[in-house]
Amino acid sequence: MSSSSETRGGLVYGIAAYGLWGLLPLYWHLLKSTGATEVLAHRMVWSLPTALLLLAALRRWTWIRALVRQPRTLGLLLLAAIFISLNWGMFIWSVTQERVLEASLGYFINPLVSIAFGVLLLRERLRPAQWTAVGIGAIAVGALSVGYGQVPWLSIAMAFSFATYGLVKKHVKLEGVESFSAETALQFLPALGFLIYLAAQGQASFTTEGPGHAALLALSGLATAVPLILFGNAAVRLPLSTIGLLQYMAPAFMFVLGVTLFHEPMPPERLTGFLLVWAALALLTWDALRAARRGRRALREVRGAGAGAGAGARAARQAAGAEPLAACGEGRGPGRG
Repeated sequence: MSSSSETRGGLVYGIAAYGLWGLLPLYWHLLKSTGATEVLAHRMVWSLPTALLLLAALRRWTWIRALVRQPRTLGLLLLAAIFISLNWGMFIWSVTQERVLEASLGYFINPLVSIAFGVLLLRERLRPAQWTAVGIGAIAVGALSVGYGQVPWLSIAMAFSFATYGLVKKHVKLEGVESFSAETALQFLPALGFLIYLAAQGQASFTTEGPGHAALLALSGLATAVPLILFGNAAVRLPLSTIGLLQYMAPAFMFVLGVTLFHEPMPPERLTGFLLVWAALALLTWDALRAARRGRRALREVRGAGAGAGAGARAARQAAGAEPLAACGEGRGPGRG
């Protein structure tokens, strides 16, 4: 397959993945009559059989034996499962409470939080434009705090939980489907226990609100897995800079849904905060694309001069600021929505 065909296919997969993630509020809104915690538990429980079907279709089983002999990796996966569970739960709750705009803001802020993590925890060095973007993001949070009358804790919590999930995943050396399967396996028993408890208390909605409602709950695992599969296909066909641009589709879709379909309020202070965040992201994206072009040019120059390919690649990655950009996109597959 030609490079252009690969790129076109990757764009189709990427747009489909982020489009579905952006439309997930519509799915969770259909389950509004069920508490967010119960919906979250069903999402965890039904994700495991979906993951097992994926593994069976791909015939990927050999990694499991190696994983169970790595307690450190298992511990990291458990930590990742905890943070993504928190993120999923807050997202579902935001939809049931008609706070989709706050959820979209959290995912807009997330790249800025990931960059801050890179500086504070991974000792990465930022370029001036990146520092400026983070500063604008901080001003945006201040403006939104004035607009809300309080700090937008839901948006910040969602951004930090997802950024922490991405930080943990940087240290887990598993492919997307394998990592998703391991995390859902760790989520399964606690979630199943909670659903059994609800049923024993007569509070479960799975069998009390009709077959359509039960089907939606059961299909929540598929709704989680399908965007992940599409994202995985896009990630191997597209450069990181393109993935970085596509990642803003999901919160943009959520924003449009919050304003047009769910009719959430948009006072001037809130709009100002969003505009500042978008300005920060535009600056961040421009800087990343410029650095990537410089990196590619440096790599071509080094190769043209006959220098060693390994040293040239390292120089290009340093010029492109690859690590901060990777931190922005880390963990975006299974985490989104």
